[in-house]
Amino acid sequence: MDFDFSPEEKAFRAEAALYIRANMKEGVANEGHVGTHYTDTPARREFIKTLAKKGLLGLSWPKEYGGKGMPFIYDYHLLEELCLALAPTTGKGIGIIGQTLIRHGTEFQKKLLLPKILSGEIEWAIGYSEPEAGSDLAALKLKATRDANGHGWRLNGQKRFNTSAHYGDWYWLAARTDPNAPKHKGITLFMLDIAEARANGMTVNAMHCIDGDRTNEVFFDHVYVDDKFVMGELNKGFYYISEALDFERHTLFPYGMLERVFKMFVDYVRTATRDGVPMRQDPAVRRTVADLATDLEAARMHSLRVVNAMQHGRSPNVEAAMNKIWATEWYQRFSTAAVELMGPGGWLHQGSKYAQCGATFVIMLLASVQQTTGGGSSEVQRNIIARRGLGLPNPA
Repeated sequence: MDFDFSPEEKAFRAEAALYIRANMKEGVANEGHVGTHYTDTPARREFIKTLAKKGLLGLSWPKEYGGKGMPFIYDYHLLEELCLALAPTTGKGIGIIGQTLIRHGTEFQKKLLLPKILSGEIEWAIGYSEPEAGSDLAALKLKATRDANGHGWRLNGQKRFNTSAHYGDWYWLAARTDPNAPKHKGITLFMLDIAEARANGMTVNAMHCIDGDRTNEVFFDHVYVDDKFVMGELNKGFYYISEALDFERHTLFPYGMLERVFKMFVDYVRTATRDGVPMRQDPAVRRTVADLATDLEAARMHSLRVVNAMQHGRSPNVEAAMNKIWATEWYQRFSTAAVELMGPGGWLHQGSKYAQCGATFVIMLLASVQQTTGGGSSEVQRNIIARRGLGLPNPA
């Protein structure tokens, strides 16, 4: 089996890398990279629009929807180079929502939203988790009831841990439309203009995680959404969400993030000393680095398996679950090892002159708790692998 990339892919990747670095202007924020926080700035948005003008967004989208019709692996190469440059990534609209809209959205929705996604004009928030429906998404209780006009819905309830709700432009939101149906079969996906929703009963409150990153609690008080913004068929939202999560479990956990921080760690080990002795000479340290490097190569293989499934027109259900488990649990193993090897200085945060490597690894260690739960916990991923990959029975 040949794991190398074609000359055309290598040339594309080299050109993309040069373009990305040439357009990394001062003030561009790093949204969601390991060791950084989710942020939104005018400079970041302008950078995404710069990618759009170059034609780098939606490379694998069909040409009839404004894409290039290129193999999915080109999206993979672009994402990896963005991660290696510590640049803002293409976001939820390109890699998650756009892909699902193309498959299941109405022509009205596609014509309205896909061009705005491709141009970098809009950012998306995703509304799945609730106080009693985290990893068990089918247990969600946000209620959508028919409006008196017969042409729309009223939303009442709460969401939690919605990362981009405080700066997103549109909301990709799951709500229960049939309380009497089995829990997986009474959920519908809606799309909301966030500015309109906030003006008509939606409240967004900050909810910070242990690493200082901001997520949000979002409350809906009789918020109206028109029928034309129902995504797909009524009461089939859970199945669309499951498909969108397959894309999310790869798009939001790419190999390039791991590779970047591992290189940073190796550079630290090469030059650091402990009691005057070079750390690189310690057999225990060398063994730790070798183990992490081996696991990192496994992460690359998992990522390429997702790409392979996409290249063959399959939804990468099992492959994405495996990628998500391995990548996020590698975050935990790696950041724990890095902080422990650095000693007391490894626990110091940004602002301390004694913080090691800009406090990247301690931020990463704290963030790893969220990484292994966001997009479905590791337990959920193992259930997917067991049932859909190995054919084991559902314990329920």
